[in-house]
Amino acid sequence: MIEIIPNLPKNVLAVSAKGRVTAEDYESVLIPAVEAKIKEHGKIRLLYHLGDEFTGFEAGAMWDDAKVGLKHLTAWEKVAVVTDVDWVRSLTKLFGFVMHGRVKVFENNQLSEAEDWIKS
Repeated sequence: MIEIIPNLPKNVLAVSAKGRVTAEDYESVLIPAVEAKIKEHGKIRLLYHLGDEFTGFEAGAMWDDAKVGLKHLTAWEKVAVVTDVDWVRSLTKLFGFVMHGRVKVFENNQLSEAEDWIKS
């Protein structure tokens, strides 16, 4: 499940992943929210929190993640990924160079730091 995290600046999309994230989660929540933010602001800042309740991604969700990232390759101003999941941290660092904006990885205990960074 993907939930929108409220109370951040209008140019920031903050989401929290809980349980197993599916393609339906991307198609019904994340992708429409990304599209709306880009339409409204041109550029987007994304905070993606995969906390303790996150258990993994279905293959379709990972495919949708790659598609939305590549479709809007130049629209990402900043991306903060907050997780203690080692393989997500590693892949984010590995592929972060493809993004035109800045990408930074935080641990779960650094969520407030990630929020400060994404807003600055």
